[in-house]
Amino acid sequence: MTARVLVVDDVLPNVKLLAAKLQREYFDVVTAFNGQEALQKVQEESPDIILLDVMMPGMDGFEVCERIKADPETAHIPIVMVTALSDTSDRVRGLEAGADD
Repeated sequence: MTARVLVVDDVLPNVKLLAAKLQREYFDVVTAFNGQEALQKVQEESPDIILLDVMMPGMDGFEVCERIKADPETAHIPIVMVTALSDTSDRVRGLEAGADD
């Protein structure tokens, strides 16, 4: 069985790059371009793992992560935060939001 990966990023080239790399490794890839769409896709597509950008307009990745982890039906899904932020405080904030990495 192929794992389903939800890739969430507001920058189209980033989404295309991650999706292409994952599809080459035979993952089933679902994409979302903002926080609200990500929450909808989590409910509709039941991903096995989520690659989540932090810096997005509107609802940022931290809030998306918190909402996913607050829902008992989706809290089990591993979330990997994808970001250019390098401060330790940003990493801690992601883990506090419920990210797995």
